[in-house]
Amino acid sequence: MSGNIRLLSDTLAAAKAEGRAALIAYLPAGFPTVDGGIEAIKAAFDGGADIVEVGLPHSDPVLDGPVIQTADDIALRGGVKIADVMRTVREAHTATGKPVLVMTYWNPIDRYGVERFTAELAEAGGAGCILPDLPVQEAGLWREHAEKHGLATVFVVAPSSKDARLAEITKVGTGFVYAASLMGVTGTRASVGAQAQDLVERTRATTDTPVCVGLGVSNAQQAAEVARFADGVIVGSAFVKGMLDAPDDAAGVEAVRVLAGELAKGVRGLA
Repeated sequence: MSGNIRLLSDTLAAAKAEGRAALIAYLPAGFPTVDGGIEAIKAAFDGGADIVEVGLPHSDPVLDGPVIQTADDIALRGGVKIADVMRTVREAHTATGKPVLVMTYWNPIDRYGVERFTAELAEAGGAGCILPDLPVQEAGLWREHAEKHGLATVFVVAPSSKDARLAEITKVGTGFVYAASLMGVTGTRASVGAQAQDLVERTRATTDTPVCVGLGVSNAQQAAEVARFADGVIVGSAFVKGMLDAPDDAAGVEAVRVLAGELAKGVRGLA
């Protein structure tokens, strides 16, 4: 069974052909429950997201701020397992036909087994993985199995990344490059800043792979700002916060749908 890296690439290319950035939503698996998380992802797609990243909840999420940490804690206390992450990917992709990736730290994959993880993710219809803490020079085993199973390997670059390091990362990454807009953890912020545009420009100088920007984007205005210079706009904490603030699970799902619709207008310059 081959994964959906081609669907991911085609989706990003289609957005570019429309003269806009793609909207990429992030939501953790198992939050507020496994079923509720699947419904939230469907709502994100229904609202206008082009791609969804499914977070694999982790007890020590070094890149994630307090909002996503709270959601991860709820998922972990609910007993979420990697099998639930795979089910989330499968059901979200089957229901929508759209690309679904997993965002995870390396330790859970290493413990689960790289071959097992990649084979199951491909079988579930996954498009690939975002691996924020896997150094490129240690990624050979993952890349071998990801390529074998038709999965994208998305690495994260940061404003602190030197040009030579950017070239090293983009040479082996596939699908898209995740450009962290600033130094720090995920979360909503008042502005995204000029660092993000500089990072995108420096990254693009090394690759033709799409460059998508995350960390700090929370509303349509910010999405429109980032969409002017990036191939994709990644939003996570704002979706999760909307669910955390909702009075019940159904209202949380609706909050995701509404925010996705607003952000979708933002990336199209309609906000």
